[in-house]
Amino acid sequence: MVDTIENRYIPDYVSPPGETLLETIEALDMSQVELAERTGRPTKTISEIIKGKAAITPETALQLEKVLGTPASFWMNRERHYRESLARLEEQARLRNDVEWLKTVPIKAMCDLGWIRRFQDKVEQLDEVLRYFGVATPGAWEDIWRGEHVAFRRSKAFECNPGAVAAWLRRGEIVAQSIECLTYDKKAFKAALKNARSLTVEPVKYFTTKLVQMFAEAGVAVAFVPELPGTRVCGATRWPTQHKAIIQLSLRYKTNDHLWFTFFHEAGHILLHGKSRLFIESNDDHGDTEVEADLFAADLLIPKSRYEPFAVGSVLSELRVRQFAKEVGVAPGIVVGRLQHDGKLPRTHLNGLKQRCEWT
Repeated sequence: MVDTIENRYIPDYVSPPGETLLETIEALDMSQVELAERTGRPTKTISEIIKGKAAITPETALQLEKVLGTPASFWMNRERHYRESLARLEEQARLRNDVEWLKTVPIKAMCDLGWIRRFQDKVEQLDEVLRYFGVATPGAWEDIWRGEHVAFRRSKAFECNPGAVAAWLRRGEIVAQSIECLTYDKKAFKAALKNARSLTVEPVKYFTTKLVQMFAEAGVAVAFVPELPGTRVCGATRWPTQHKAIIQLSLRYKTNDHLWFTFFHEAGHILLHGKSRLFIESNDDHGDTEVEADLFAADLLIPKSRYEPFAVGSVLSELRVRQFAKEVGVAPGIVVGRLQHDGKLPRTHLNGLKQRCEWT
């Protein structure tokens, strides 16, 4: 839970450096005309600087340093701060017109997860959300996440809650940025997939850490990100650069069979479907690429040549499932999940063989 941050005081007026300049020359009993003569600047220019209508240039700052003894850096810093403050006031005014856009983003859920801070003031909250997404305006957000130029497949997940899906995907990007990866190497990635299969029999706490380390060495960042309300997303795959891929997992169904199937499904997208597309798995899309990724994951986890004779010719008891899982080298829960998916086993049977995956 994130505490609400009280409104920060943002003044609606900022003093120009000219006010400081006027105070300085008055303390020296110097007139604006005399200052103009001593600096060699037109009297009009000095007057406009004092009124905030003209900026203090580096050249003028050096002249003021010589005449008044105040470092040029002081005047330049005052000028920079003044211009920046003016820009912030203008930005606040623009954002005030966009606060309704906040209704499209799951603010409370993001705050509860610690992804953003909660503010009482809507303008400050909007500023916080825009910083989270790494965009300057809601219009820029629309262009990136919903614009027609975006080069990725339209997932039905976006039809559910675009703001929630975008927030979840953005969190994956942030997590992935913190994972130091080598340059993507297809051969190394395939080798890592082979080794990852053996991790399915390990406890959840062990294999999640190992998975991240293993695939970072192959150029793929594995990001575990909790699902947000309204997303209905299991996983996602994309390439932020040509040299690094992201596999993002939500643990939506909270059992190891779903987790591992989703992971290898996303891995299938990396190997089979190029680098220019974003794939979001919501269980609502059954296009060709999704079927291909499904088959890739299913066969990698339990080879078809081993699975079909077992599924057809065996008595599917707990003991036999455990034996078969050991023979093929995967967790028993994965075998149960496959049998249930294929209708070989009721959804209510042998669920005790699945490991629960909980967020801590």
